[in-house]
Amino acid sequence: MSGHSKWKTIQHKKNAADAKRGKIFSKLSKELMLVAKSGGSDPVTNVALRTLIQKAKSYNMPSDNIERAVKKGAGELEGASYEDIVYEGYVGGVAVIIQVLTDNRNRATAEIRHTFTRHNASIATQGACLRGFERKGQIFVDATIVDEDKLMGIVVEAGADDMSGDGTQYEILVAPALFTDVTDALEKAKIPTLSAEVTMLPMAPMQVSDAGVAGSILKFVSDLEDSDDVQNVYTNMDMTDEVLQAIAAKG
Repeated sequence: MSGHSKWKTIQHKKNAADAKRGKIFSKLSKELMLVAKSGGSDPVTNVALRTLIQKAKSYNMPSDNIERAVKKGAGELEGASYEDIVYEGYVGGVAVIIQVLTDNRNRATAEIRHTFTRHNASIATQGACLRGFERKGQIFVDATIVDEDKLMGIVVEAGADDMSGDGTQYEILVAPALFTDVTDALEKAKIPTLSAEVTMLPMAPMQVSDAGVAGSILKFVSDLEDSDDVQNVYTNMDMTDEVLQAIAAKG
């Protein structure tokens, strides 16, 4: 990935998410409900819930909102029932995975198909894109607040698979089962994270060197994320610093 900036790509995505904070909280609430429903409301015994709470906190979701969503999922408060669906496809040669949580499958499918059609994207068969991604815990830490060797020692001892940096941030990758061990170790060491979540990472990123094409793909992703039913959108797109700067300059 030499010459590319996955850190800036992630930051671009997070900035866009921050601009839609209310919608993000709504999406996180639904996911918290689903996880609490399947594994219970105790984050000590429900590791998936513990991981998701960490993600919600990284977006500064209020504790009251988190607690209310968990209680709804566990049946302690009245709440809707949601179905988890995954759609896959391609746009501009880039693979796309869309995770949906919905209380109306027909509505969600119609909206997804309409967005694909408007952007000249194609829906793929189940598994066609997923095989090119792996589920990983991904944590970012500001490089200016901690010594690299100290951070490496903490996260490796806690179970991290890998750590790398670009001079401004460190990226820590960890197996989902050990994600909370690493975030707990960072919290114990009083090292704040810029973001921390279990996500889908491409095993072979697709380089997009044309700012126009990259911008169109980002618009497609943004339109998908505007749907209340869409929880997460993952792509294997990789952009150079120059492409990111060109997109930023266009606003």
